[in-house]
Parts: sequence; C-alpha cells; structure tokens
Amino acid sequence: MPISLVQQNAVFLNIPYDAHFSRLYLAYIVGLTELGLEPRATLGIPGGERRLNRILALIQSCRYSIHDLSRIEVDRNPPPTPRFNMPCELGMTITWQQLNPARHTWFVFESRNRRLQKSLSDLDGTDPNIHDSTVEGVMRELCNAFVRRGPQPGVPQMLRTYRRVSRQADEVMRVAGSTNLFEARVFKDLCFVARAIAQST
Repeated sequence: MPISLVQQNAVFLNIPYDAHFSRLYLAYIVGLTELGLEPRATLGIPGGERRLNRILALIQSCRYSIHDLSRIEVDRNPPPTPRFNMPCELGMTITWQQLNPARHTWFVFESRNRRLQKSLSDLDGTDPNIHDSTVEGVMRELCNAFVRRGPQPGVPQMLRTYRRVSRQADEVMRVAGSTNLFEARVFKDLCFVARAIAQST
C-alpha cells in the first residue's frame, strides 16, 4: 500500500460516534478549526475487508492524531461489550509513529484523571489530556496539546464559535437530509461552517 503524503495541518480524530458524545464531537471540530487545523475522521470510509487499510492510509496522511479514550465503559445494549475501535486505532497509530517518528505526533485524551493507567497500562509514561467530559475541557486541552503552534485563540473565543456552530447543527443535518451528526456529509459541512465562523471573528 503506498504511503500517503502528510498534510501538515490535518488531525485524525479517533473518537466515539454516538449521541452522548455529540457535544464533545462538535467541540473537537470547532477547537481544531479555531487552531488552524483540519479535522479528519473515519466517517464515510466504506466497510469491508479493506477498511483497516483505508483507516491506516488516513492516519498516515495526517500530521497529528487525537485518540479519545474516555468511552471505555461497557455498552449496556445487548450484548454488553466495551468499545475497542479507539484503542485499536491508537495501536495502529503508535506503530506508524514508531516507524516514522518525524511524520506523526499523537495525543491521548481522557475524561478522568489516572484512569488511563488502569485501562491501558502499556501507556505508562504518557500524559493524557484530561478534558473532564466538558466542551470547555476539550478546548482547553486542545490548546495545551498544540501550544507550540504560535499565536492562538483563547478558550472564550472557541466557546463563542462553538455556540454558533451548535446552533447551526440542525440546519446542517436538514440540508444533508440526515438526522445524525455522525455522517460523512454532515461532518464535512460542520467543518466548513466552523471554518467560516472562525475566519469571520
């Protein structure tokens, strides 16, 4: 499989896609956009035996990645199962970064302090960004993760943009003919709206 060209402002988002995470999903989109970065996600990647190859190609094309491991609890819907997609994609990313250290930087985000040492002890020595499951926490930790990128907007400005994007989310879904935030067209349009609002402030 050919190695993708690295897009220097692209950030691979490894996050859960469900209604309970929608506020933080929007926060990641808005926060990264405010920082001049381009969110990328697995939304829209078709299934099948080559899905992992396509996910790896997406990771390889991004200069950065964020892996949110805050949703490790067992799903209560039958059959009760934990979510392994986020740790799996983190493992793929770590392997890629170890083989190509100049091409990629990854960050782990979590909602609870010290839980990572229990859920994934192999990452001992890695300092996760703790966002407390709040929109403001996500904004704060994005600023901490990308602190070396030069002048940055403050969290209050990010929150103002977040509120404006959030108010337009229903219209974005309506135009896309969707009732679900976690679809490829909706993700693309939310990124466009966030970028337009960020550039207008």
